[in-house]
Amino acid sequence: MTKNIGIADRILRFSFGVILLALAWWQESWIILGFALFCFYEALMSWCVLYQLLGKNSCPIDRSK
Repeated sequence: MTKNIGIADRILRFSFGVILLALAWWQESWIILGFALFCFYEALMSWCVLYQLLGKNSCPIDRSK
């Protein structure tokens, strides 16, 4: 898995995961909890399935190599 999510996207996904986690707790929904956990996974791993399928990359380019 090549990282394809930049820091801004990671923060946004993590924030969205926190909101979904609170909503899942309030609604007692396992489905929303699954989406929240998936958002946390994407934020922590810096990898998005949809970005990979579309060929998109929001990670900054490492030009030191």
